Amino acid sequence: MPSSKEYLNFILGQLSNLPEITYRAMMGEFLIYYRGKLVGGIYDDRLLVKPVSSAISYMPQADYSLPYEGAKEMLLVDNVDDKVYLAGLFVAMYNDLPMPKIKKK
Repeated sequence: MPSSKEYLNFILGQLSNLPEITYRAMMGEFLIYYRGKLVGGIYDDRLLVKPVSSAISYMPQADYSLPYEGAKEMLLVDNVDDKVYLAGLFVAMYNDLPMPKIKKK
């Protein structure tokens, strides 16, 4: 089931206090970037983030979930209603996320 634009807009609103939040549509889902780094995405109207050490520390009780069949497990963010919590998660994760790869032409 593809994610709704309404849920994307809700998450973007929750992250509106952070600079440089962008997204990219991908096969009915949405990838979420913070300051150019891929943090996670919206899959089936669920916010999932990469399981980097800072995210695991920030959300020690988080469940792991598959974004889609055959993908690597990601962390399910349950507390999306708390803007401060969500922004803190993204800020905490930033240094642990890899820089984007440069595409060769």
